[in-house]
Amino acid sequence: MSTIKESVISIVKDMPENSTLEDIMESLYVKQKILKGKKQLETGQFYTHEEARERLLKLKSSDN
Repeated sequence: MSTIKESVISIVKDMPENSTLEDIMESLYVKQKILKGKKQLETGQFYTHEEARERLLKLKSSDN
């Protein structure tokens, strides 16, 4: 398993030469969100489609 530093270096190396700092920051942000989502899935911190639907319907009905 690679370290965070190695992962960041790999992401930057794979980007085009004309990438801006903003491009790099966006790529790192997206990677961080993906890793966070994977960890949440592994630890059961998610809602099923039906649970999410019920929560949204409940929120919608409380707005009225």
